[in-house]
Amino acid sequence: MARKDRAKLSQDNYRRIEFWKDIKEEQWEDWRWHIKNRITKLDELKSIIQLTQEEEDGIKFSKGRLAMAITPYWASLIDPEKPYCPIRRQCVPLINESHISPNDMLDPCGEDEDSPVPGLVHRYPDRVLLIVTEQCALYCRHCTRRRIVGDKDHSISSENLQKAYDYIKSNKKIRDVLISGGDPLMFEDEVLDGILKNISAITHVEFLRIGTRIPVTLPQRITEDLIKVLKKYNPIWMSIHFNHAKEITKRVKRVCDMLADSGIPLGSQTVLLKGINDRPFIMKKLMHELLKIRVRPYYIYQCDPVRGTSHLRTTISNGINIMEKLRGHTSGYCVPTYVIDGPGGGGKIPVSPNYIVGYSNGTYTLRNYEGKQFIYKEEQEQLQPQHEDEPITTKH
Repeated sequence: MARKDRAKLSQDNYRRIEFWKDIKEEQWEDWRWHIKNRITKLDELKSIIQLTQEEEDGIKFSKGRLAMAITPYWASLIDPEKPYCPIRRQCVPLINESHISPNDMLDPCGEDEDSPVPGLVHRYPDRVLLIVTEQCALYCRHCTRRRIVGDKDHSISSENLQKAYDYIKSNKKIRDVLISGGDPLMFEDEVLDGILKNISAITHVEFLRIGTRIPVTLPQRITEDLIKVLKKYNPIWMSIHFNHAKEITKRVKRVCDMLADSGIPLGSQTVLLKGINDRPFIMKKLMHELLKIRVRPYYIYQCDPVRGTSHLRTTISNGINIMEKLRGHTSGYCVPTYVIDGPGGGGKIPVSPNYIVGYSNGTYTLRNYEGKQFIYKEEQEQLQPQHEDEPITTKH
């Protein structure tokens, strides 16, 4: 990267905090440096932000799976004095994680039950989920897969990868493969290239998807070399996990531009989180900012009842209210689908406000976003079927 380009990156809207003031720009732009220098210890974080007692106790409690890990880039976005900073709330453990609700589940999405071979989840007829790694750049405190995510050394083995390839080959109905984890962009380019190559070589697989949060938590990972790898396997789609408008920095916009300019369609997946994004104006702001960086809002997820996250879950009625404040109040492109992942393996179930007020004898009473009511009457006459090449005629 040229010196002029590096200087421009250093002016982005995140601050180089005192902790890394002597780090050279070449290091700061090296994604491997960020992984190597993640904040994982209490004393390290205390030197950067003013921790509350609940945070200190939470960090001490979070050992083993889903232990704390914060990239320097993400840490540079944290408000050091405000415990309710949305960036901070997503990455710093609270002692609340030790409180287990009666509704909590270890595997709320029932993925283990729908896994025909290790690392592969086959729930829907025409698509599968391939979990290739248990590593992420940053460990979100609301993680649905906290039962498996967080192992620094464990990714899917070559043997299990081959079993997954063989299973996909043997099932001709599978046309869509979602590669996720952990985060698949934690792999080196060569490893990711090999996985994409093997799956795309299966003739009945029509397109690939990558589920990732790295463009948000570690945008330095999106390099020109990575883009070259991804472009080899079009059509490839990318679902990026965004939760708050403050995550959309100039640095993040730049990498989304790189991805979009390379022909990769981008969609967002957002988790509804109590005290972070559970107010309509916050969610609307996020959706607007996503469209401005060419990321199409796709899903808002009700936070799964995964163990240790009850303090982050808000009510379904709150989620429906947010959807009520989006539909009709902003562009349709800004309105994602609000879903609940049916606990125990039910899959994504759409939830929305009820716009049908009444129905009787083919007549629907509908309400719009303003609460006004309208009548829609279905045709009762039996129309004669027509061939596609015949013009439609109307009786006079």
